[in-house]
Amino acid sequence: MATAKSDPKLTVDEICADLKIAKSTFYEWRAKGRGPRCIRLPNRDLRVRLADYERWLSEREDPAV
Repeated sequence: MATAKSDPKLTVDEICADLKIAKSTFYEWRAKGRGPRCIRLPNRDLRVRLADYERWLSEREDPAV
């Protein structure tokens, strides 16, 4: 079984800080199906697996010109 250390999760606040966006922007992207894949916890908080976040970022890279 994977441990929390080997499968790190990010909070919405951590993602917003990294991207320098408002939380409202994150939730807007999520509502439109454009945000990273999330895990909803029983307390309704969201977490994003680090691997999913990095994959989501990679998918948005512009090709070299």
